[in-house]
Amino acid sequence: MVGELRRHGEEAGLAAVGIAPATPMDETRRILEERKAAGLSATMQFTYRNPARSTDPSRLLPGAASLVVGAWPYGGRGTQGTPSPGRPLDDRPKGIVARYASRDHYADLGAALGGLAEVLKQEGWQARVVFDDNALVDRAAAERAGIGWFGKNSNVLLPGRGSWFLLGSVVTDAPLPVSTRVDDGCGPCKRCLGSCPTGALVAPGVLDARKCLAWLLQATGIFPFEYRAALGGRIYGCDDCQDVCPANRLAAGLSAPEEIHEQGPNSDEAEVDLLEMLASSGPDLLSRHGRWYIPERDPRYLRRNALIALGNVGDGQSRQVQATLERYLDGADDLLRAHAIWAAISLGRRDLVASRPALAEDPSPLVRDELDRS
Repeated sequence: MVGELRRHGEEAGLAAVGIAPATPMDETRRILEERKAAGLSATMQFTYRNPARSTDPSRLLPGAASLVVGAWPYGGRGTQGTPSPGRPLDDRPKGIVARYASRDHYADLGAALGGLAEVLKQEGWQARVVFDDNALVDRAAAERAGIGWFGKNSNVLLPGRGSWFLLGSVVTDAPLPVSTRVDDGCGPCKRCLGSCPTGALVAPGVLDARKCLAWLLQATGIFPFEYRAALGGRIYGCDDCQDVCPANRLAAGLSAPEEIHEQGPNSDEAEVDLLEMLASSGPDLLSRHGRWYIPERDPRYLRRNALIALGNVGDGQSRQVQATLERYLDGADDLLRAHAIWAAISLGRRDLVASRPALAEDPSPLVRDELDRS
């Protein structure tokens, strides 16, 4: 049965398939509860919302005996071709999207796991697919299943292939033989710890979400002032701790996902035109980027992120950039007015702010605080 599952998984595009016991992950639960109590999870709910639930597969399927865990490849080129998040890429500034979100790789992962579930169901077993869901800690399941080891950057790394993978599981009542776990492969290397632009990796394998750019881009409210310059041109996700990883660099010669899997209708680019993004309507933004995690499903947060990126990589002397800044400085949304102030000043256009007396008398605490900081 395991051999058949691995064969089906490989044919569907999975890089690895492993088996873990479906017993409660007590150590993972303890870690989640401790980090949540220490505030390291910030406002993140994913798997932290209910650690007892997200570490017990039987909550997903009563009578669960095994987890069939799969890894879907979404990268593999190291830093080759990765645009710098801190410079204009051409006449129209671009926002940078993390590799896993450059297309809907989760749809591909779900389809591959669904195929494994069908194999089990055809043999008379129950099976439930779960991925990108706060109901199960995917990385803990993958480590248990011998897919890879926990890296110091908090990702799971596959032997010889690195960490450019999405993870998911099939929970089943089939009693399958458990895979052998993988030994730690990081050794003394700590390159990822020093590469995080905000110092969010506070210890090997320990992430402080309060500093993590990837999480801050998904959080509500004002983007922390002290991390805006570090954001560069990013508008969704951050790959720095993976880009510098020697394991990923060694695996850079492997085929990238666009060479393994044909691009389909779920394709998206790794760069987004910031001016176009800031000119788009809310429905258009949600139609194009709605598969991303967007706080409260509110497109204002996509615009917030784009304004910060524009302030980092735009050209303050560009007429198009100036027109975009002016539109948001005069806009009705105080959250976006505040970030437009920062973007304008960052691009050397304090004059755009000074020439608007209404801003000096703005009743919004967000805008007043922005002006005080500037």
